[in-house]
This record gives sequence, structure tokens and C-alpha cells, in this order.
Amino acid sequence: MMWDMGGEVDVDGLQFDPEVSQQIESVYRTPDVVEQRRVVRAALALRPGDRVLDVGVGPGLLAAEMAAEVGPDGRICGIDISESMLAIAGTRTEVPGGPRIELELATVARIPHPAESFDVVVSTQVFEYVDDVAGALVEVRRVLRPAGRVVLLDTDWGSLVWRSSDDERMARVLTAFEDHLADPHLPRTLADVLATSGFTLTHEQVVPILNTAYDARTYSAGLIDIVSEFVPGHAGVTEEEAQAWADDLRSMGPSYFFSLNRYLFVASAL
Repeated sequence: MMWDMGGEVDVDGLQFDPEVSQQIESVYRTPDVVEQRRVVRAALALRPGDRVLDVGVGPGLLAAEMAAEVGPDGRICGIDISESMLAIAGTRTEVPGGPRIELELATVARIPHPAESFDVVVSTQVFEYVDDVAGALVEVRRVLRPAGRVVLLDTDWGSLVWRSSDDERMARVLTAFEDHLADPHLPRTLADVLATSGFTLTHEQVVPILNTAYDARTYSAGLIDIVSEFVPGHAGVTEEEAQAWADDLRSMGPSYFFSLNRYLFVASAL
């Protein structure tokens, strides 16, 4: 994996440039991901005055929602490896009734904040991209106050069920897409890594996404473009095959089926 701190971020070939960043923002606005954020906020159980770090702040939607919950006496900071994502998040830094959101270009391997700066660290769909998860959690532990909490949400891509008229092509496309991840099955081992990194696990929860008809306003519909643009050249998938795969899914209408499990972990710093 390569993290480029310039204007475009290349994660094993997935370019987090302005176009992809806008695609991701659109996906994050779908009802599927709005519900996901509600579940994450419930697990966070934020209180007025809490100091929160959002690792991988992305387009800033969760950060803005959290700012409203911690109120003017709280603090919301966000870091991201993509300048394009930070530019989008920068449009959401002013939240009525909340603190101004602070944004910085940084990685979880080197969080630019002093020790014990935060009550809570949250990260959604980030740690599956991280090569050294244990090292990143040690860094998270450093910036948390004693008994502070970390809330992590990541996907096990092995849980994905996606109906297709060509199962063999679907399998190759999904295998190719996993090339952009450091660990496409991270949730299977995350509890163990949290324990060895100085955390006590307090809550685990599956967060499913289910789309049973093709609809452009769903998470999976937005994912089709991201996948089809990434996979050519990976695992032998050609541009023509990627386009045929995408066209096939969009043609299914009410026969369409997509299911994916994400996993939420809440842990307390020892």
C-alpha cells in the first residue's frame, strides 16, 4: 500500500482524487450509509463537551453530526490522507450549536496531536487500508485519555453476496477489487489486535447493508462505478469485462440483490 500525501492519494491503485472523492461523498449520502452513521453515533454515545478525533474524516458528514452532539464546549478534529476529501469536509466545518471542526492532512500512523488529547477516537472504513493495524492502534491509544474509547467500523469483504448473471466473472471482479485493501477480512482479527494493543473490547455489532432492487440511490449502486473503474488490470480483469459486469448489474432491476456486512467494535483504553 502507498499513501501519497499529495493532492491525489493512491491506495494500491485506487485514486482518491477529486472525482473519486465526489463519488464517495455521493455514496455516503445514500440512506444505507446514513443509517450506518446513525448506528455509529449510537455506539459513540457522545456527551456535551467530549473531545473527538475522526480518523479518515472523508467528506465530513459524520464529523458534522458529531459536532452537533458535543456542543460548543466539545471538540471535533478530523484527519485524512486525501486533500480532495479534506476539501469536501472543509465545506462542513461550521456546525450550528457545535464547535468549528478542525481538519488536518495526516495518517493514523502519525496523529498530529499530543498524548491524551481525546475522549473518543472513531474511524469508519479506514483500518482495512492500514498495513500495520497494531501500530496504528498504539498511536490511537497514545492520543486517548485513560479509559477513553475507540469506535471502529470495517468491512469483511468475504461477507459480500452480489447477484450476477455470470458468477465466474463476479468472483474475478470482486477478487480484483480486494487488491486496493491491506486486509479485506480485517474484522475477523480486529478484536485480538485491539486486546494486544491496550484496549478492552466492550461492544461488537454487525452492521448489514441490504439492497434488493437496483436503485441509483443505494450504497451498492454507487459502489458499481468505483469498482468498475478500479478493477481493470487487476486479477486479469479487462476494461471490457468490467464494463460488462457493471452493465449486467444495472440491468437486473427488481431481480437485483446485494448484501454486505460491516462490523462495529467499541473498546476502552486501559
